[in-house]
Amino acid sequence: MQELVISILLTVVIIMAAVLLIFIGGRKDGMTKKQRVMMVRILLCAGILLALQFISAEMFDAVDRYLFPSAGRWLRFACYLIDYLIIGYDILKKAAKGIKNRQVFDESFLMAVATIGAMALAVYENGEYLEAIAVMLFYQIGEWFQGYAVGKSRRNISNLMDIRPDYANVEKNGKLEQVDPDEVGIGSVIVVQPGEKVPIDGMIVEGNSSLNTSALTGESLPREAKVGDEVISGCISMTGVLKIQTTKEFGESTVSKILDLVENASSRKSKSEDFISKFAKIYTPAVCYAALALAFLPPVVRMLFMGLSADWGVWIYRALTFLVISCPCALVISIPLSFFAGIGGASKEGVLVKGSNYLEILSQTKYVVFDKTGTMTKGVFEVNGIHHSTIENEKLLEYAALAESASSHPISKSLQRAYGKEIDRTRVSDIQEISGNGVTAKIDGMEVAAGNDKLMKHLNIPYQDCHQTGTIIHMAVGGKYAGHIVISDIIKPHSKAAIAELKKAGVEKCVMLTGDAKKVANQVAYSLGIDEAYSELLPADKVDKVEELLRVKSGKAKLAFVGDGINDAPVLSRADIGIAMGAMGSDAAIEAADIVLMDDDPIKIAKAIKISRKCLRIVYQNITMALVVKFACLALGAVGIANMYLAIFADVGVMILAVLNAIRCLFVKKL
Repeated sequence: MQELVISILLTVVIIMAAVLLIFIGGRKDGMTKKQRVMMVRILLCAGILLALQFISAEMFDAVDRYLFPSAGRWLRFACYLIDYLIIGYDILKKAAKGIKNRQVFDESFLMAVATIGAMALAVYENGEYLEAIAVMLFYQIGEWFQGYAVGKSRRNISNLMDIRPDYANVEKNGKLEQVDPDEVGIGSVIVVQPGEKVPIDGMIVEGNSSLNTSALTGESLPREAKVGDEVISGCISMTGVLKIQTTKEFGESTVSKILDLVENASSRKSKSEDFISKFAKIYTPAVCYAALALAFLPPVVRMLFMGLSADWGVWIYRALTFLVISCPCALVISIPLSFFAGIGGASKEGVLVKGSNYLEILSQTKYVVFDKTGTMTKGVFEVNGIHHSTIENEKLLEYAALAESASSHPISKSLQRAYGKEIDRTRVSDIQEISGNGVTAKIDGMEVAAGNDKLMKHLNIPYQDCHQTGTIIHMAVGGKYAGHIVISDIIKPHSKAAIAELKKAGVEKCVMLTGDAKKVANQVAYSLGIDEAYSELLPADKVDKVEELLRVKSGKAKLAFVGDGINDAPVLSRADIGIAMGAMGSDAAIEAADIVLMDDDPIKIAKAIKISRKCLRIVYQNITMALVVKFACLALGAVGIANMYLAIFADVGVMILAVLNAIRCLFVKKL
């Protein structure tokens, strides 16, 4: 019955290997050369083993009669040994190398000892070689699936690596020359043609195009870009030719920083990974010594103290089974793979995690603290109201833009954008800036004042208070009050939804910290559904407030801070986990943060938390499954209930299940 089951399994293996070689082996994104060679070895070994199953013992006995006694026995051994070496020579080589380098206790050593021991027992007893070769065969099948799964996970992340530009186009003597991006200095003008990647961060000085940002942000919809827009490296120009003036060197550009983050993520290990590494270092030598004790102590006790036969073969077989069961590869492979796949899944969604330790901390986040400007709002001031105007609104806006034309302040820029026409500076004279109040000027010979309520009081001009929240620019024309213009920062489209999603994800408290006035902060917090808002804070005050929140938070709950500016860098470093806006965020903030949102969309924070929790659930599932099955089978093996075939399941079967479970971390689209 056992031979029939093995024959059926070998037939399935042969068919499966052939199918994989035909349908996956030939694809460009399929198997590597090493994996194809391994699959051929599996196919060859399974075929020989199946053929040997149909050669009866009588046929080998017949060889004895024609040659010499025991010739058939040694021929049979030679056939099985060749098959064993075809499938296991690399494992034996790794085990020998480990012994030579004094790094003995690994899965290669365990498999080598167990299978060589089983072969030796079969020679000694003229028994069955099938078990030893089947153990090695199914172990290699498990290793192949593990390698293919890791490769698939890496290929998902390598899609992100495709954003690395190979060259930059520089115009010289009317012709485009392809140069190494490292050779392009700040302020140079590069040309990006349709279908090409933007190699270096910069500003568009000529042309417009639709940009494909999916590799950076996970966003499938293209973004329109025009003259004056900032573009980040890694985007692909889809429709037009762009001339871009570089604002950073290649090494400091977004694409370089992203690749550096991804490539170095594996160096920052989580507590779970550290635990498994330490566990394996203690566990593997322990089970080797336990197997040695199982092989020798019971026979010695039976002979010396119980007067029974030693049954060396029985106890050595149990020890070898014990060794196969004990291989810790399910844990050692699947746990790092789970985190690696989790980081890969997050990167596809435009969330860059700098290490698996941060993924683990993020899963425990219960408090999220936000900066306001540039994080929950766009950081772009726009005119959104003109009130109590005694002249036409367009005329009032024109006077304001002309009066502020000499200033580079964001408020002045917003007035000029709202005016939307070219500023004729010849119409403006006698510009005087009154610090902290506003400006006065003569426009077409008429006195114009633009500023806050302090300026109106300074000029003794009665003014109207505004009921709206924002920056209020009061206007006086010809010494009389002419109305006021409301300028305010724009809330990002998904900010409100982001807070709602965080609450759904189990975040207990959302807090906002800002240097803005209390009235503005409270209005933004109320409109977004944020629990608490603290206003008029300096950078040092923000750090103090985060310190205070860290002291009062409960138990193992973690606090995340989300920011984008240079002034947020100290707070990002102090929080349990720092999250930075990657597209428009400052270099200092991105450097200080543990997680970077590539499209500056706060709704991705909830997505990142969900990804981290899914990843950690899978990690704990794999740890629990592997340990429960391992220890149960070890106990069965020690008392002689488990044979080599159960050992194969406990080792290879559990490893394949754990690896397949780990790959689920890549699928995060519908979270």
